[in-house]
Amino acid sequence: MQINTPQARSSPSGWRAAVLVYRQPQVLSMLFLGFSSGLPFYLYFQTLSAWLRQDHIAVATIGMLSWAGMFFSLKFVWAPAVDRWSLPLLHRQLGRRRSWMLLGQLGIAASLLALSASRPAAGLFHVVASAACLVFFAATQDIAMDAWRIESAPSQMQGAMTASYSLGYRVALIVGSAGALGLAQSLGWHASYSVMAALVAIGVVTTLLIREPEQHTSRRSFATEARATAWFERKAHWPPALRHAGAQFISAVVCPLMDFFERQGMFSAVLVLLLVGCYHFTDYAMASMINPFYIDHGYTLGQIATVVKIIGLSVSLGGVLIAGAFIARLGIRPALVLGSVLIMGSNLGFALLAHTSGPTVLGLALANVLDNLALAMQGVALIAFLSSLTSPRYTATQYALFTSFYALTGKTLEGTSGFVVNAIGYVHFFVYTASLSIPPLLLLLWLSRRRELNHSGGTLASA
Repeated sequence: MQINTPQARSSPSGWRAAVLVYRQPQVLSMLFLGFSSGLPFYLYFQTLSAWLRQDHIAVATIGMLSWAGMFFSLKFVWAPAVDRWSLPLLHRQLGRRRSWMLLGQLGIAASLLALSASRPAAGLFHVVASAACLVFFAATQDIAMDAWRIESAPSQMQGAMTASYSLGYRVALIVGSAGALGLAQSLGWHASYSVMAALVAIGVVTTLLIREPEQHTSRRSFATEARATAWFERKAHWPPALRHAGAQFISAVVCPLMDFFERQGMFSAVLVLLLVGCYHFTDYAMASMINPFYIDHGYTLGQIATVVKIIGLSVSLGGVLIAGAFIARLGIRPALVLGSVLIMGSNLGFALLAHTSGPTVLGLALANVLDNLALAMQGVALIAFLSSLTSPRYTATQYALFTSFYALTGKTLEGTSGFVVNAIGYVHFFVYTASLSIPPLLLLLWLSRRRELNHSGGTLASA
């Protein structure tokens, strides 16, 4: 019988090994680090906006506060400092990655305590300053945390590392939204934000317990920096201050870019960047319009809260674990392809939902289940893919550049979605958003055929 063949007997053990990867210490650590990363996210915007509105702050003013979130899209600006600079005192005790993570976490706790002492009705300067500091330190923590994750585990474990991180992150989103709002209802906003500040200790303790990853530097990276140094040595006629500033900029910003293009080759590097930039187009394009669609199609707030938030969140928690095991067993490339196919299917499902004459709770539930599975697979696969593209010498800088790139392109497209809905309606809008996943699928096919992207720095075909 077919079930008795060696191939058939080896398959379950392969999947069992893929699931057991979650028992690895690094993977378990990412669960708590993910919580530390996700905790500030809602606290600086969604939960804070509820507090401000309760204190009768104008909605236009509340909306402008969301601009503080741009720190996350611009974190590539100071990522080179996290990559290269050693923090006094902390570096000797913890190493580069953990010392920057700890600095970010302490800054998050201090910012939350500052917010807890705010009185928005009396003036917003203290609120704005504290929120901006919160986002800056949260982004700094993420830069160092992403570098630690990539350097602490081989590429075949990155799917599980990312899934564990995503699980902790989503739990933190619940705590930072429903948990913080419940505490505010019972104890007041000041106590709520004080408790949130205390929960930062979860990340601090984890950072102190984990190991600093070993630093590996390729000969290619040294050669790239050597060429840049030689170029500056030929500029002896420049003022010393200008030469020093230029050397710092070249080594911190230009060399990471040169390293990526040299490892991939110019043509493949451009294709990879196109893939990174457009892979989340479907997700971004429909993100701002999905809640207006629910309202316009006749769903009540209670139905949206029950189906979209509770059921959708539960599916996403399981989805990230499935995605991590899938990548550990079959690789990054199949996960990238499956994520795009699923997100296309979910958006076509929303198109069918929009085509119905009235709101159906079953249709809403089915569309959201598929959408959350797709988003989990897409998110985990893309993070694992981006992690495989980084060089050990420039981990933080290159990863920050990649994530900032797809966030900026996605946000740019997202801003046009309302005009598209007005022009063609919801049914055709969701068909349009589904079609946005075709370009990344074609790019994946092209890159796979070229066989020029591997786990360590290059081959998507074998990823």
